[in-house]
This record gives sequence, structure tokens and C-alpha cells, in this order.
Amino acid sequence: MSVELFDNGTHQCVMFTDLIRDEAHDAVQSNQFVIIDHGDGALLDPGGNLTYSNLWVALSRWLSPPDLKYILASHADPDIVASLNKWLVGTKATLVISRIWDRFVPHVCGVGNTVGRIIGVPDEGGLLRLGKTSLILIPAHFLHAEGNFQFYDPVSKILFSGDLGVSLVSASDAAEHVTDFDSHIRKMKGFHQRYMTSGKACRLWANMVRGLDVEMIVPQHGKFFKGRDMVNRFVDWIGDLECGIDLFTQENYKVPPTDAWLELAK
Repeated sequence: MSVELFDNGTHQCVMFTDLIRDEAHDAVQSNQFVIIDHGDGALLDPGGNLTYSNLWVALSRWLSPPDLKYILASHADPDIVASLNKWLVGTKATLVISRIWDRFVPHVCGVGNTVGRIIGVPDEGGLLRLGKTSLILIPAHFLHAEGNFQFYDPVSKILFSGDLGVSLVSASDAAEHVTDFDSHIRKMKGFHQRYMTSGKACRLWANMVRGLDVEMIVPQHGKFFKGRDMVNRFVDWIGDLECGIDLFTQENYKVPPTDAWLELAK
């Protein structure tokens, strides 16, 4: 399913929510995105092998995949970059990823496929030309990855937030925006408490984003936040959340007992 997040005739932002095949029921739902400005395209967080073929076909409705200008990776988890080798072989795109991860990419793509095709983003982020506009890569380190970036599109005023704002819902639900924030918290809280590193990182991020003109926050999994009220509700919520190492104690760092044998899930 493709969701047109924004389209003014020359600038489009499109989300794909249901590209993972039905038989992969044990895989987490994920969203993929493309931003197009005056014919130049950037594919955001393309995903793994479960999404590649369907994403290629879905993308063809909007532009010719071999002509992609950029592939943007917010971080280096498998559901973000596992299909990179196929995308770099099949397109002319340049990969944009944190400098922390750029030397790990050849382990996914093979020797030679990445030479001269990676922009390593410094910790402070930067601007990336796309068509007649630019995307802003803003730091979101330790939310949840060590080198982590989010992508802000100043034309649509959409912040593509990676794993921040994630909710665990079905593919069809992910195509909808949040309408009841309070009830939505239960679909986010457990994930954020475990996958976000600390409340300090969340607070620093919230302070930064309050200075941006954001109409939508769109994460890589689950529903998105649309409108200033919902955006502000999420920013305030995450800015006050205790998570990650805030919640860990010595009980979480113990040698396992001698009878704690691991077995295949039944």
C-alpha cells in the first residue's frame, strides 16, 4: 500500500507500509519512503530482502528505480540496510549513512560495490541537495543507534524519524495517522523503553525538534503523527520518558544460572 504523505505537483513524499509478504508473519512490520523533487528521488530506509522486490515494483509508479539519486539509511539495522547490495547493483544511487557505519557497508555489499558511492554523514549532520530543494539530516544519536540520523524535508515539513515514534501495529494500521494519542501510548511505550538508550538522549532530541517547523513525524514502523497537536504531544511524551539504561539495575547484569538452557521456540 502506498500512502501519499505530500504532493504539490513537483515534490512528493510517499510511504509504503505493507511490502513484507504475508508468509513472513514473524517479521516486524516496516515502512519505506521515497522523496521526489523535480524528478530527483531519495529512497529512505529501503529495508531488507523481505521488502526489496515489492519495493522496486511499488517505486516504479513514482520514478524509474535505476535512476534513484540517493539511498538514505538512518542507521544500520538489518531492516534498514540488508538489501543495500541489490539497490547499489540495480541503481546509480549514492548511499548516505553515518560515518560510524560507512566502513561496515562493504560487509553487506561486497568489495568494490561501494567505492565512490557513499556519503558518510558527520555526527553534526548536514544538508543534502535533492532536485531544487535540500533535505536536512539531523542527529538522533543513541535513538536507538550510536550513529543515527533523521531526515527532515522542509518542503513538506515532514520529519522522517527512523525508530523514534515507532508503534507495533499491523501493516494496514500503519497506513493511518494517530488520532488518539493517549490510547496509542501503549503501542509505543514498551518499544521505546527498551530500544531508546536513555531519557537524556530523548530530552536532548525533544529540545532540538521543538525548534523545527514540523507538520508530521513519520517513523519507520507503525503509525505516523500528523498535525501540530499530535507532533507536540509526541515530542512532549518522549522528552519526559524514562527508558533504556534509566531502567536497568544490577538485576539486569547477572551471570545466568547453570540450568538456563536455551531452546528453539515452539
